[in-house]
Amino acid sequence: MKFYADRVPTAARQLITDLLIVFWIYLWVRVAIWVHDTVELLAVPGVKLESAGNGIADNLAEAGGKVGRVPLVGDELTKPFTGAADAARSIADAGHQQQELVDKLALILPSMAVAVPLALVLFLWLPLRLRWIRRASAAISVRDEPAGRDLLALRALASRPLSELTKLGPDIAQSWRAGDAAAVDALAELELKRLGLHRSKR
Repeated sequence: MKFYADRVPTAARQLITDLLIVFWIYLWVRVAIWVHDTVELLAVPGVKLESAGNGIADNLAEAGGKVGRVPLVGDELTKPFTGAADAARSIADAGHQQQELVDKLALILPSMAVAVPLALVLFLWLPLRLRWIRRASAAISVRDEPAGRDLLALRALASRPLSELTKLGPDIAQSWRAGDAAAVDALAELELKRLGLHRSKR
């Protein structure tokens, strides 16, 4: 498996690109963590609201219980305390619901922040990188064999621009068809150079 080119310019470009991709992923993960922590701060008022509401409700319920012990009028005196305690519990429920909403946002927003950058890496950069690895590995496996160099030459004839091919000679295709070893080597070298690989050492 060939991960980096033999030729320095191509290998340097690949290494720099890989490092930039790693930094890109790290950067967006840090952004997602920051978004999560920032959104979680919005839950603080909800926590305080829930705590205060429950505290007030408990105090009112306790006070209502004590007032309810008054003979004859205890039940009547308890009703306002019970109503106020229910209202306080409603406030506490609102605080709890706010916390649940914030928790959901703290998951959704960071996921959205990191999803697009990761998608760019997975669907744009990674396929290109894997394709180069596959092609370079295949080229290395065949470059030392005569038949393999013929395949590399054919690949160059099929994919390289005419401006590059004509530099090898106006009759390069005919020379390749005739099995001219020099033409085959020149075309194979052109394909290997495109991949950033050195020619075989024979």
